[in-house]
Amino acid sequence: MSAEQLAFYFFASLTLISALLVVCMQNLVRSIFLFFVTIFSLAAMFVFALADFIAVTEVVVYVGGVLVLMLFAFMLSNKELLSGLQNIAGGFKFTHLAGLLICGGMLFLLVSAISAADVVNLSWIKNGQAISENDNTIHQIGIHTMTRYLLPFEVVSVFLMMALIGAAHLSRRERRS
Repeated sequence: MSAEQLAFYFFASLTLISALLVVCMQNLVRSIFLFFVTIFSLAAMFVFALADFIAVTEVVVYVGGVLVLMLFAFMLSNKELLSGLQNIAGGFKFTHLAGLLICGGMLFLLVSAISAADVVNLSWIKNGQAISENDNTIHQIGIHTMTRYLLPFEVVSVFLMMALIGAAHLSRRERRS
């Protein structure tokens, strides 16, 4: 096994473990910081997939935008909201079982779709159009973003604006009469 494969498997396992801990952690601050680890390790996996632009964009957008807003919303929120977060009762509930069943079903669908895909005989690989290390993917991404994928690009910008408004609303202090 080569060093690149070892590094990829390390980042893949780090992504899976930290994402699982983000979901299972009851302390919100630790969960947010584990989300940082998840995003950075996922960006490293994008680098291994020769998608360096997506890796940098993910770090800039998520770490620079959404996660910082989540941290500020958490730190600036009022004490009643924070005290409600600390009173989470432990133990297993029926809603946990439903969530686990949904996650297991989605995992089954994902694994079955990946196993059914014929990766070796994909048309864009057979025609010699595979991405090489010397291709200028940023130029192609720019063209596709502003032409073919303009609507999804605008939808993502609206979602980011909603996250900013939500963070501002959560961080606003209520005035007492």
